[in-house]
Amino acid sequence: MNIKPIRTDADYRSALQGIESLMSAEANSPEGERLDVMVTLVEAWERKHFPMELPDAVDAIKFQMEQQGLSIDDLVPVIGARNRVYEVLNRTRPLTLRMITGLHASLGIPAESLLKQTARAA
Repeated sequence: MNIKPIRTDADYRSALQGIESLMSAEANSPEGERLDVMVTLVEAWERKHFPMELPDAVDAIKFQMEQQGLSIDDLVPVIGARNRVYEVLNRTRPLTLRMITGLHASLGIPAESLLKQTARAA
């Protein structure tokens, strides 16, 4: 297994080509293990060179609602009355610590996203 660290863009492109050639490798085979190691290296490179920002709180809530097929009424026990849910989703009311804790626990939204609140557009 001749694997080397990814230090340059050329190394990165080469690693991607190597991964592509191993995509049909079976798990627990030498090729499958090579694929696992190469994917780990590429993921580390991408985290460092192409960082992804977490979505803000409202975007994270809306995404989870869509993914889980939730309605406004499903958020009432966590956020409060329907009008409060609408205020949060329209960015006119910030989340409270109680709301953040509830959304994290009940919907599995990362707390880091819930703490990131974008200012309301003027």
